[in-house]
Amino acid sequence: MSKDKSERRVDKRPHRGVTPDQVGDDARFDRALRPRQLSEFVGQKKIVDKLSVFVQAAKKRGEALDHVLLMGPPGLGKTTLANIIANELECEIISTTGPSLEKAGDLAGILTSIQKDVVVFIDEVHRIPASVEEILYGAMEDYKLSIVVDRGPGARNVQLNVNPFTLVAATTRAGLLSNPFRSRFGIIERLEYYDDDYLEKIVARSASILKVALDRDAAFEIARRSRGTPRIANRLLRRTRDFAEVKGKRKIDIEIARHALDQLEVDKTGLDEMDRKILATIVDYYKGGPVGVNSIAAVVSEDAGTIEEVYEPFLLQKGYLRRTLRGREATDKAYEFLGKKTRGASVQSSLSFGESEKNPDA
Repeated sequence: MSKDKSERRVDKRPHRGVTPDQVGDDARFDRALRPRQLSEFVGQKKIVDKLSVFVQAAKKRGEALDHVLLMGPPGLGKTTLANIIANELECEIISTTGPSLEKAGDLAGILTSIQKDVVVFIDEVHRIPASVEEILYGAMEDYKLSIVVDRGPGARNVQLNVNPFTLVAATTRAGLLSNPFRSRFGIIERLEYYDDDYLEKIVARSASILKVALDRDAAFEIARRSRGTPRIANRLLRRTRDFAEVKGKRKIDIEIARHALDQLEVDKTGLDEMDRKILATIVDYYKGGPVGVNSIAAVVSEDAGTIEEVYEPFLLQKGYLRRTLRGREATDKAYEFLGKKTRGASVQSSLSFGESEKNPDA
């Protein structure tokens, strides 16, 4: 039931070529291109090496693998790693999402029906209601579900046993998880953006699977415009393939790759139209900031959550933005990117990223 609800969920946000969210036929292509073993997974080497050890150790002991929390921006391979973990453990995987677990009964329906040592994957785990999250605590620790039945004077607590399982949870907003919930994961890993060399390998591998002839320099051109994100790299590869077919090209060379990516308005650093709008809004409307994310969202007509999850992490990593207690500030690099004079030597904020989380609009 929960799975069906998650499949019916409709994302009404506007989608663009460089958004790491799944759009259109992405899910079908992702399944075809997704590696199935840790040895096939390109990038995130430290995480892959550690997971390999943890999986082998659990198999030798004949026990369920410790619960795994995977954090990081969308499109970096969290879902892929969840499926790989299940493949490596040679067990079934049950997949659902945080928003689909609306009530305790939704969670109970899944956990009471699973076989021993299966992997339960919850995507967007930060969106689980607090009441459901609390019930999940006992299932993670003691493999017991404690559910309150009925209300008022007739209310009673019912305990249900569940088979040992491994919870693999994925989140793009780790800061929204409660400390008690995070502490119940034995394995916590954060996925980072990929460098261009790894993305070039991913693009080449995907082209081989899709039976697309691709020059190496064209693969690198696609890779360096992919915002460090494999899902975006695969999407840009498919769109570049479309341009090549229409132009009658049997192979994607550097010329057609540059033409296609320019038409998609993805520049050489991976920034697209929305990135430029965000930076221009901070610089032009708010004189470089600081400004709250909700104010930015109102000007660029984009969801504030999308800005925080999709666009902002990349702009921060590339040095175009700073987060302060009072809001977002454009750096001198952002002014240079927009071709504007800098506002002088910017005063570096002494406030940390962690402190900025105290202000919900910052």
